[in-house]
Amino acid sequence: MNAASDDTASVPAAERRLHPWSWLFVLVQQLRQFIVPLVALLIFGGRGDRVDTWMAWAPLIAVAVLVLNAAMQYFTFRYRAGRDGLSVREGWLHRSQRDIPYARIHNVVVHQSLLHRLFGVAEVRLESAGGQKPEAEMRVLGLAEAAALEDVIRHRGREAAPPISEHGAPAVGAPAAKTLLTLPPGEILRLGLVSNRGMILVAAMSGLAWQVLPDHLIADSISEYSEQAVGYASHLQLGWAGTAIAALALIATLVALLRALSILLALLQYHGFRLSAEPRRLTVERGLLTRLRTSVARRRIQAWTLEETLLHRWLGRRGLRIDTAVAEQQRQGEQRALKELAPIATPAACDDLVREVLPQAHWPRTDWRALPAAAWWRLFLPGLPWLLLLVAVATYFLGPWGAAVLLWLPWSVHGARRNARHAAYALDERLVAVRGGWWSRWWRFAEIDKLQALRLSRSPVDRRLGTATLWLDTAGATGLAPPLRIRFLPQHEAQALYETLSAALARRRLRW
Repeated sequence: MNAASDDTASVPAAERRLHPWSWLFVLVQQLRQFIVPLVALLIFGGRGDRVDTWMAWAPLIAVAVLVLNAAMQYFTFRYRAGRDGLSVREGWLHRSQRDIPYARIHNVVVHQSLLHRLFGVAEVRLESAGGQKPEAEMRVLGLAEAAALEDVIRHRGREAAPPISEHGAPAVGAPAAKTLLTLPPGEILRLGLVSNRGMILVAAMSGLAWQVLPDHLIADSISEYSEQAVGYASHLQLGWAGTAIAALALIATLVALLRALSILLALLQYHGFRLSAEPRRLTVERGLLTRLRTSVARRRIQAWTLEETLLHRWLGRRGLRIDTAVAEQQRQGEQRALKELAPIATPAACDDLVREVLPQAHWPRTDWRALPAAAWWRLFLPGLPWLLLLVAVATYFLGPWGAAVLLWLPWSVHGARRNARHAAYALDERLVAVRGGWWSRWWRFAEIDKLQALRLSRSPVDRRLGTATLWLDTAGATGLAPPLRIRFLPQHEAQALYETLSAALARRRLRW
């Protein structure tokens, strides 16, 4: 990243304005939000025989209002970085001033799109735990000024903060961050192969098409192309064996195209990936066209998740994710909170990262306690009604051939047994960990000091069998990660574990 020559090299105590080009980026952001109404005014406003003058000018008036609003934000927005916190003043008719202590800012995001990079600027977002929106959002600052502000916030405004050079990087003599992980092109290629980003993008585009385009247009297109494909296949006269081979070849081609798309998306998102560590913070920088630098305080990490799919195992890789006490924000389809410490890495590298950030934790664990051997049928039972329903539907449409779906039953039993064999938990004075899965394996763990609540639950089946499930809640958990829970324990063992952890939480202070 290169900064413009006129950017300031540090953040003084005086009030500062946004970059002179900030109005342009605010305008672009607003146009993205109002592009659909503006296009509707432009297209449908002039469909009558007599076009009203105000309807013809409505799109231009709307754009002029947006330009005025963007310019007013530049003239009315001020910020000042003091010793203990950041002061932000904004507004024209409705004025507001916010004083944000540095201790409240848990995550600093420096975002650069391709347009930002062309103008030598960056967007800075300051996030806190539990908030529904950023504490402050600065669109945009000069690159060196954004780096200086980020550095001041990281060091809590102390005088010992390392100086910033004119290029927005720590000057000579400033302590350098320790690099923990980088992703060379080969690793990004592997990441694209094991991910489903291509499928997610295709599904999102299909959903958008169904919402935007007329239903009859999509239905007619599907019907037309299907008839053409069936007609072409019937003229080939391949027979059932040739048809099966052609279908498999088509499926293989589609899978290859989706994987190629996943690799391309991985390259765009993770090019130049670098995970670095300072005494109190972890920072990730990544992106090819759009550069994103986000950081989180080590003490804000609430839970850890190791993931390993079948493709990961074939390539000898895993992924390492974290839950943080920072507001979950998703904007324009891009997750900006720091969630992935290692999008892909060797198992040894993932273990080294855990030991680096949690030096007092014993990882990997060797004291796993397996679940009871009879737990496999508890894992198999929830899927049985769906399998029987599928058999009934297949039999209705296909006759006796529909019963062939029952051939899936032995595989389901085998999968449940393997899942139960891998499921286990481990506990010591500092860490609680659970693991599970078979086809896709996972390990999830958290420091006991980060647990916010315990819950002992018993379903009717649990009461019948004398078992229980222990849930462990932390801040920042997402629906993407497996739940932190210990299932199907004998009631006396679950109760003893619940009392042990409750006593530990009662005498320890919550750290988040």
